[in-house]
Amino acid sequence: MAKILVTGAAGNVARLVRPYLLKKYGELILSDRRDVTDLAPGETFRAADLGDPGAVEAMLEGVTGVVHLGGQPMDMTDGPWDRLLPEMVSNLHLFYETCRNQGTERVVYASSVHATGFYSTKRRIGTDHRLRPDGFYGVCKAAGEALSSLYADKYGLRTLSARIGNVNPEPIDERRLSIWVHPEDLAQVCMIGLEHPGIHNQIVWAVSDNARGWWDNQVAFDLGYRPRHGSEPFAEKALAATVKDPIGDQFQGGGYCSDDFDGDEERTKWH
Repeated sequence: MAKILVTGAAGNVARLVRPYLLKKYGELILSDRRDVTDLAPGETFRAADLGDPGAVEAMLEGVTGVVHLGGQPMDMTDGPWDRLLPEMVSNLHLFYETCRNQGTERVVYASSVHATGFYSTKRRIGTDHRLRPDGFYGVCKAAGEALSSLYADKYGLRTLSARIGNVNPEPIDERRLSIWVHPEDLAQVCMIGLEHPGIHNQIVWAVSDNARGWWDNQVAFDLGYRPRHGSEPFAEKALAATVKDPIGDQFQGGGYCSDDFDGDEERTKWH
């Protein structure tokens, strides 16, 4: 029987997706540097700081597949390079090396819209479009996709990088009407990465069936993804809650693009 590990298990995204994964697999191993205080029947906890080699080895012992939601700032915001680099890149390298050495077979890596955030909201893009990170957080997510590719091609891990939009029970503003993913749909993406026999190193959008969406998700559909949710029923409420951002509203990364922006809006938007 496959042993499935969820890292970052104390975080908000993990809390939302865990019930669906637990229902599917019956048992989950959870890990975080913080205690998980809401363990459900079938869940066990292994404390680990992802920068501690011994703890990462113990965390991955006997694990077949990983939904890797850990290894990012606790507040989920962009930050200085010297803070993000060790947490999001160096620790990810350690994680993948340990997976390789201990025989872990599959990893679903939580990438992000912020790896491509500087595309215009007027453009529709696929996963074959080049990376355009909107901050150092996005740069680190792009580096994570590159590590996933390397460990698939060179060392034989099966990796799926899921570019997550925004995970919530419902979209909360206009931008999220385009990038929202219901937790059940995100869980389906994770299951594809953990199970599909054709996985080598795929990149997909983790996004629900949103009428206002910006992303061509054909790669995910070809793997069998069939989202069960869409954002449009929440449109009236989300639009009423929207706060305008003259720079961020032009780009798919939103506020991450407007933060510290000192570029040429038009040239950035159309290139």
